Amino acid sequence: MQLLKLIIMKKSTIYKNLLLTFVCLTLFGSLKTNAQVMSPNAIGIRLGDNDGFGSEISYQRLLDSKTRLELDLGWRNNSNYNALKLTGIHQWVSPIVKRLNWYVGAGASAGFYDDNGNTNNQLFISANGNLGIEYNFKIPLLLSFDLRPEISINNNYSNGIDVDSGFSLRYQF
Repeated sequence: MQLLKLIIMKKSTIYKNLLLTFVCLTLFGSLKTNAQVMSPNAIGIRLGDNDGFGSEISYQRLLDSKTRLELDLGWRNNSNYNALKLTGIHQWVSPIVKRLNWYVGAGASAGFYDDNGNTNNQLFISANGNLGIEYNFKIPLLLSFDLRPEISINNNYSNGIDVDSGFSLRYQF
C-alpha cells in the first residue's frame, strides 16, 4: 500500500513539473521578439456551442502590433426564445510559431431576449473572458478556436455563468 501511495505521489509530482514546464515555455515563447504579421481587419463567422449564441458575425480590428478589438453580433431563434447579442472583446495576441498565435482577452456583452410571449425584450449584460488559438494561412484566411467564459449580471436568459466555445473562420484584409 505504501508503494502505491509513493507511485501516485511520484506521478503527481511529474505531472506538476510537466505542467509548470509547459506554462514557462508558453510564457517564454510569448515574450520572444519574433515579428508577427496580423492583418488590420478580419471579418467572418463564429460558430458557438449550444449554450452560447450559435452563430455570430465577427469583426476584428487591429489596435497595435499585439492587440486588437473583436466585435461579434450573435442571434438565436428557436422554440423557446429569440435573442440578439453584441459582444466586444479586447484581445492580446502572442505568437507560438510562424502563423500560429494564441490570444487572451476581456470584454462585455449586451443583448435582448424574448421567451416567446412570457416576457418581452428583456435586457441582459455580461462580463466576458476569452482564450483562444488561431492559424493564419498564407492566403487571407484566419481559422481559430476559442473559449469564452461569461458571467451574467442581470440575465434570466442564462444561469449566470457559462463557457461558450467557438470555431471561427474570417477573411483578412
